[in-house]
Amino acid sequence: MAVKRRYQSARRQDQARQTRQAILEAAGRLFVDPGYAATPLTAVAAEAGVAVQTVYAAFGGKSRLLSELIDVTIAGDDERRSLPDRPFVAEIRALSDPRAMLTRYARHLTETHARQVEVMLALAGAATADAGAAAVWRKNLDDRRRGMEMFAADLAATGGLRSDHDIGSAADVLWLAMDVHNYDWLVRQRGWPPERYQRWYVDTVAAAILDGPA
Repeated sequence: MAVKRRYQSARRQDQARQTRQAILEAAGRLFVDPGYAATPLTAVAAEAGVAVQTVYAAFGGKSRLLSELIDVTIAGDDERRSLPDRPFVAEIRALSDPRAMLTRYARHLTETHARQVEVMLALAGAATADAGAAAVWRKNLDDRRRGMEMFAADLAATGGLRSDHDIGSAADVLWLAMDVHNYDWLVRQRGWPPERYQRWYVDTVAAAILDGPA
């Protein structure tokens, strides 16, 4: 009986995860078009093929659904792993050359932007008119700032920062350069290949904050 109960429990957990994924995918489509403000949770539920009560039970409300959508879209999965525990961070920290670190991060950044750009632009637009979306946007800005402070500290540890930069000012440059609007404009609007965008990121940041030749 214990084996059967464990099986049933695992099956319910798997079903719950599939339901959450369906809701997130539906929200990702609808929050982009027709947009966050124009999409009630009843529409998300209908798109996901579930009852609206299921959406509330899984996420608690619209702004919470938006927040979790952003987190999952950025991460690429729903695993509860913090940024320092992500494999790409370990790969960056294993490098000793600051430009090589920027190059590895540029690859990660390009992959992330390709996945998140539409949702993030929708969030930026929604944040101008909706308090819940604005709170999610502010959280994302703060999270990105903390991430770039960590990256700046790792770059500083190599001894490769220019003498006129400290961790704070280097993080400012990293934060600005990684903004999704840069990817949207260069890759989606101007048609740059992703590889060119990666080179632009590395060349731009290296010239701004690294010591020696860019």
